[in-house]
Amino acid sequence: MRSTDVRQTQRVTDTLLDRLHGAARADLDAVYDAFVGWAEGLGLSLYPAQDEAVIELVSGSNVVLSTPTGTGKSLVAVAAHAAALAAGTRSYYTAPIKALVSEKFFALVDTFGAENVGMVTGDSSVNPDAPIVCCTAEILANMALRHGADTPVDQVVMDEFHYYGDPDRGWAWQVPLLLLPRAQFLLMSATLGDVADIAADLSARTGRATALVTGVERPVPLNFAYERRPVHEVVEALLENTEIPVYIVHFSQAAAAERAQALSSMKVATRAQRDEIADAIGGFRFSTGFGKTLSRLVRAGIGIHHAGMLPRYRRLVETLAQRGLLRVICGTDTLGVGINVPIRTVVITELAKFDGTRMRQLTAREFHQVAGRAGRAGFDPYGNVVVMAPEWEIENAAALAKAADNPAKRKKIVRKKAPVGAINWGQGSFDRLVAAVPEPLVPQLPLTAAMLINVIARGGDVFAHVRSLVFDNHQTRPQQYALARRALAIFRTLRDAGIVEVASTGGIRLTVDLQPNFALNQPLSPFALAAIDLLDPDDAPDAAGSGHYALDVVSVIEATLDDPRAILAQQEHKARGEAIGAMKAEGLDYDQRMDALDEITYPKPLDELLRQSYEVFASSQPWVRDFELSPKSVVRDMFERAMSFAEFVSFYQLTRSEGLVLRYLSDAYRAIRQTVPLEARTSELLDVIEWLGELVRQVDSSLVDEWEALIHPVAEADAPVVPPAPTSVVANRRAFTVLVRNELFRRVQLAARQRDDELVELDPDAGWPAALDGYFAEHDSIGIDGRARSPRLCAIDEDDAAGVWRIEQTIDDPAGDHDWRIRAEVDLAESADAGTAVVRVAEVVRL
Repeated sequence: MRSTDVRQTQRVTDTLLDRLHGAARADLDAVYDAFVGWAEGLGLSLYPAQDEAVIELVSGSNVVLSTPTGTGKSLVAVAAHAAALAAGTRSYYTAPIKALVSEKFFALVDTFGAENVGMVTGDSSVNPDAPIVCCTAEILANMALRHGADTPVDQVVMDEFHYYGDPDRGWAWQVPLLLLPRAQFLLMSATLGDVADIAADLSARTGRATALVTGVERPVPLNFAYERRPVHEVVEALLENTEIPVYIVHFSQAAAAERAQALSSMKVATRAQRDEIADAIGGFRFSTGFGKTLSRLVRAGIGIHHAGMLPRYRRLVETLAQRGLLRVICGTDTLGVGINVPIRTVVITELAKFDGTRMRQLTAREFHQVAGRAGRAGFDPYGNVVVMAPEWEIENAAALAKAADNPAKRKKIVRKKAPVGAINWGQGSFDRLVAAVPEPLVPQLPLTAAMLINVIARGGDVFAHVRSLVFDNHQTRPQQYALARRALAIFRTLRDAGIVEVASTGGIRLTVDLQPNFALNQPLSPFALAAIDLLDPDDAPDAAGSGHYALDVVSVIEATLDDPRAILAQQEHKARGEAIGAMKAEGLDYDQRMDALDEITYPKPLDELLRQSYEVFASSQPWVRDFELSPKSVVRDMFERAMSFAEFVSFYQLTRSEGLVLRYLSDAYRAIRQTVPLEARTSELLDVIEWLGELVRQVDSSLVDEWEALIHPVAEADAPVVPPAPTSVVANRRAFTVLVRNELFRRVQLAARQRDDELVELDPDAGWPAALDGYFAEHDSIGIDGRARSPRLCAIDEDDAAGVWRIEQTIDDPAGDHDWRIRAEVDLAESADAGTAVVRVAEVVRL
């Protein structure tokens, strides 16, 4: 079978639906023939394993599909949905990450039509009552907890089922197996290992036979090699022998970027190939610091691919790779989770990785998950998996090769050993991993207050439901007893807080109404609403907060978001560096500086207020303790410093984490829009929301536009994979006005700190040094608090006909005279080209 994307044109979509509509629901053979006929119409003949799985699914059996990458598991999933659609039942597709869920959503829309496919996420839902629904595993698991056997789900397709063994998220793969007895299951992964016990348990619960389709020979065989030559020599040989595309796998984003830079000195692509790449790229916007680097690399035929990149950059690399234009791609092991990058050769740079806790060797599952990406069905007669020896072994091999057959020289060689504490591997480790089958999956099932509340909300015999969840699962007996003790402790806490009550008849029920998406979308949102109520929109002098209501609301929302660790680490590093400089200037000795340094961390606005409020809220809503409150300032920091995205990334040296920064800003934008009630939104807060949305959109419109497009999805078969440039920043009047004000207030902040050099760099002809001398001869300081950045102090004269806005920013002096002004102009055309406000200060004057 030729490997192909199941996304097809509308004509093919109609053909599949017509075939299914023509098959009688009770005629299983007709449904099977309809699907196979549709596949053959696409030029696809089913492999034996695919055929077996489709027959079992159409016959009503559960299927565990554990076949190698490239054997068409996605096509089997389409068959499962087709069988459910033909039978008039509902099917759910689940996956571990939203990006994969979104990709499958649009693919299924193309295959079955928009009216038949929906998507439910914690952020939004589209056509949620459709017969086919895509969602993350946690969504379905929480539905199962809430509704039990009555959950309106007839069939479940679980992709990447090896996540069942993930310590943090495995519960979401186990719970549906436990609580959806009337559903038919298709469990898919290339690296499951022995799942006989899971299959037997599934049959017992559902009353259906469970077919194990596994151990199938790859349609594209793999050649394994262990290399003791340097990476650049290995890559040169692969290029020379046309064993391309080559994906070089690293276990850190920094290592992937460094490798790509190192390879750029090689001649990876010919002149003609580079010209073809340049034509394909066209006018694509490389607008960030990393974008400039990526532009140079991809034009040389070298790609980079990892989670820290902006989505549009990753999509560009994937698109160029799919067109066969990139010969080498340097990336991380994220390609193991549904990433659509064609690869002939996988080069694994090491057999050790940091798992978040410690360095260790790869497991068999991790190794085969990555290795399995080599070889493209229908294109490659084979795939290559090359594993690099450790650096010290490579150096020893080079020294031995240099000595050749000279015994005297070989005797003098001092062989290098692994550094102390380093994880070593060798030919033996390589051979073991190649031969090894994936380790057995270990079930994971914690119990949280949110899970227990969902079970109680189901009603009926709550005690029996909880007992079943606690004791009738895949955990060991000691683990089940621990879950029982945990359930009792949580129940007592919920009862004492008045969340649940025990009726005189012995029944248990909730005393509060749960939001429909409880525990799915920002679980701390109810706390955020309570905290926002504490703030005063009028910023009264004695009100709670910092005196800037709009930014305080932002801080409340940010405290409920997951920590972007890379950003916070750099903020703390920057804060400590600035603090050391200040302490040195004050004459503090080394020990004093080190003692003081322990107290310095990243910015945490409203920390004390939020933590006190959290404790009060948790006393009546104890389930929130399952979710950590984490005050921080990323959005607020960027706004208060009046920084653009590129400036923020540069200031905190986050070039390799641009994607992380953008995802956090996008999450914050969605959370603010969804959580803050309309009555709590002041004009200034609406300004901040518009500014944030436009900032995200100008950097990479795909994140915001994709989310907003879900509300009104449009399936276009010929839509470009790489998104076009966003609309003009000038078009969003409100957001552009905020950008203009921020640019002026940035000058105010620099003036307050007497940063003459930076002001002159921004505005060479404005006369800043002389103006500041004059100002500080009259006043001791410049205000930079919430009052100083009020829109009332920034007058804007919009002359659209001339393509210019004229600005007058009033400086907030301590005497309140307001007689010093900054006068500037904004060029609208230049701003549209740059994607941000282009401001030029003409003069700083005293009235």
